[in-house]
Amino acid sequence: MPRLSEVIAALDALWPPSRAEEWDAVGTVCGDPDAEISRVLFAVDPVQEIIDEAVKLGADLVVTHHPLYLRGTTTVEAGTVKGRVVHTLIKNDIALHVAHTNADTADPGVSDALAGALDLRITGPLAPDPTDPEGRRGLGRICELDHPETLREFAARAAAWLPDTAQGIRVAGDPDAPIRTVALSGGSGDSLFEHVRAAGVDVFLTSDLRHHPASEARGQSPLALVDAAHWATEWPWCEQAAAQLDAISERHGWGLRTHVSRTVTDPWTAHAPSVTSPSNPGAPN
Repeated sequence: MPRLSEVIAALDALWPPSRAEEWDAVGTVCGDPDAEISRVLFAVDPVQEIIDEAVKLGADLVVTHHPLYLRGTTTVEAGTVKGRVVHTLIKNDIALHVAHTNADTADPGVSDALAGALDLRITGPLAPDPTDPEGRRGLGRICELDHPETLREFAARAAAWLPDTAQGIRVAGDPDAPIRTVALSGGSGDSLFEHVRAAGVDVFLTSDLRHHPASEARGQSPLALVDAAHWATEWPWCEQAAAQLDAISERHGWGLRTHVSRTVTDPWTAHAPSVTSPSNPGAPN
């Protein structure tokens, strides 16, 4: 069995920490470099439910997309939410490793996995990494559909093929508008509108779209918007990442067993659709 330091070296080769944003917190959060690793669990969020799942599974390492501590802290006291996570990890000899924005811009990265989940053909990055001479790395992806479909059909594709969440799929645009080209970004994407407009695509699929950026984007062009739950757009990366580690394990003869958590850690748990009165179809008086 490989040691943690060997597995981390392999993960860092896939997603170099140097390519993370300056504000990000990636890398190994806890773990003994000399500990032997046999079972690895991949998940989006390092929350207690995932750590408890790792304990039941007998995992030695948890790899998550989101950081545990994105900002500084002064305590890991077990009475705090994140402190309890740290205590559970250490008590059970489980390491935690994070690949966040360094996985977003990777080739393949988070948005490649999202495009794969939606069966879209990738033509290039949405916001290319200027340090990549091959032009394959960067935030988001620009994609094409094999056959044009309406915005209504495209939204239904996203609803059917992405993991179920309480939010579901929000759509802005003419439901009958034809969709041929797609920009997408796993996770929060409204900082990428400038790149989306420059790409000249028919629709932008991402998550966490805010009112004002979405309103302005719709006002400037006929660009359609499809907004999915943050967790749902990033979960496909877990399967992709596990497959990448499987390939490395096979090459080295490590015999690692990888698992992808199916636990839904999206924070929203219910959705109540608006009900419009036939006598008052607009805003309330």
